[in-house]
Amino acid sequence: MRKLIFLFFLIITISSVVIANEIVFKASVPNAVIVGQQFQLTFTVNGEGRDLRVQEMPDFNVLYGPSQSKSYSSSWINGQSNSETTVTYTYVLTAKNEGTFNIPPATIKVGNSNYTSNALVIKVLPPDKTNDALQSNVSPHVSDVSDKDVFVTMQVSKRNVYEQEGFLVTFKLYSRDAQVGLPSVKFPEFEGFLAQEIELPSDKQWTMENYNGRNYYAVTLKQTVLYPQRSGKITIDAGKFDVRVRIRTQQRVRSFFDDFFDTYQDVNKTLTTTPVTIDVKSLPSGKPASFANAVGDFKMSTSISSNNVKVNEAVTVKVTISGTGNIRLIKNPEIRFPNDFDIYDPKVENNIRTTTAGVSGTKTIEYIAIPRYGGDFEIPAIQFSYFDTKSGIYRTLSSEPYKLHVEKGKEGEGNTPAVSNFSNRENVRYLGQDIRYLKVKDINFVLNDELFFGSFMYYMCYLIPALLFVVFFFIYRKQVKENANIALVRTKKANKIAVRRLKNAGKLLKENKKEEFYDEVLRALWGYLSDKLNIPQSNLTKDNVETELTKYGVDKSLINEFMDILNTCEFARYAPSQASDAMDKLYESTIDAIGNMENTIKK
Repeated sequence: MRKLIFLFFLIITISSVVIANEIVFKASVPNAVIVGQQFQLTFTVNGEGRDLRVQEMPDFNVLYGPSQSKSYSSSWINGQSNSETTVTYTYVLTAKNEGTFNIPPATIKVGNSNYTSNALVIKVLPPDKTNDALQSNVSPHVSDVSDKDVFVTMQVSKRNVYEQEGFLVTFKLYSRDAQVGLPSVKFPEFEGFLAQEIELPSDKQWTMENYNGRNYYAVTLKQTVLYPQRSGKITIDAGKFDVRVRIRTQQRVRSFFDDFFDTYQDVNKTLTTTPVTIDVKSLPSGKPASFANAVGDFKMSTSISSNNVKVNEAVTVKVTISGTGNIRLIKNPEIRFPNDFDIYDPKVENNIRTTTAGVSGTKTIEYIAIPRYGGDFEIPAIQFSYFDTKSGIYRTLSSEPYKLHVEKGKEGEGNTPAVSNFSNRENVRYLGQDIRYLKVKDINFVLNDELFFGSFMYYMCYLIPALLFVVFFFIYRKQVKENANIALVRTKKANKIAVRRLKNAGKLLKENKKEEFYDEVLRALWGYLSDKLNIPQSNLTKDNVETELTKYGVDKSLINEFMDILNTCEFARYAPSQASDAMDKLYESTIDAIGNMENTIKK
């Protein structure tokens, strides 16, 4: 009996010990090394491995390996014991030449199964051209931390672009030592551009990189895709970065224990990037009528929900635009539905991502229309034009026209036959009602003196409109003269155009579309100032806006309010997600600021 009880508990104990069945065989290596310097290639497997087979690596010298080490771990979770054995195989290598090389996968046997590791790509950098490599082990003085030891660069992918053509801006921190902190960072404002920031991992990793003949540790601080909003030369201002470099201090008298207990000191430095000027070319003349403000490389596909519908049944036409470029800023293509269709606002869905290759994705627009009469109709071809930056020409994409048959509904629902000519609504005529019966009874004759023709009222109908014409001509002569002054008309209509744009911003605010909301408010403000001050938008800057408003006698507080709104909209792309109340407050402040400006500049 005792043996049975012991065997029972033994089985329970063994069954509670769970060994991980999923075997992971992984290879790892530094992402960048220097020619001639030693580095480690490791293979790790979470099991008792044997018969490790590594393929030949002709681009590297194998100095040592494989050395094998084992580690054990165990845990007790929910009454079950988990244990794992990890075996690590280490090789010591040196690279023969600079370049980018592949390390093929290795194989290992665990139990009765074979497992294959991942392949690796490693970048081999050339050695330093200076003697700094020989002095890299010497601890620098505080004064030795120069601009060549730690600096920040602003790298742009293109310096000559078209309007609305995106290019990449990358900020990188380089250091001879990876022990660098960034207490304070101030990036440029990107004035004159629309910015789309690339999301970087929160745990930024240092990598080895060769820059101007020297090897540095480098980390990417920020990457942004910029779209110029005007032509001409636009300068990206310098950024300012406060860094803290930790260096090992030199001792005048060193002892044996200094090698084990080094002392360090933090050195603070302020770094700035060099301003970069971008030459922005205006788009060529000859824009097609269907040009949708799209710049890049795009494709278009269309579809219709059905070619056969009934009266009062919705028809959906879907247009999908995909590609790379300023896809967030393109306008919706125009669809010309037949006259007797009720048309509704299109529904737009964006699936857009921002990478180092630019902004790409899809924009899907759904157009909904409802036919009110039966018959056969045609929806003309849908056209979408964009500017191809690679070839420097405009390209037009076109769909096939759609034939649509609308069946008659129930009695009283669009049963009256109709002939519809899309090009001219006046040609719509009802048939079957053009013949009337002659009336032969109860006929009344009118005397010649009672006829309207030739009467006093007949002549007054001519005289009164003529007099009214003369009166209105003198009243509105001044207005006609003012309308001939284009600059004055723009100034007077500045408020109306700004209000129209702010209404669109209000819709985006309700939909909680942060980026689109700030972009629309920014366009409304710049457009209002351009019209009000009669200055082309391409020549507007914050400095000359402030100067011009001062000339018009605008109060300093109102000018500062306008500048604060512009700065808030531009910085909103880099700040964390704004709360809805902050966006509401900005929207109300913008409306109040424009209203106060209208009361100040009455022209």
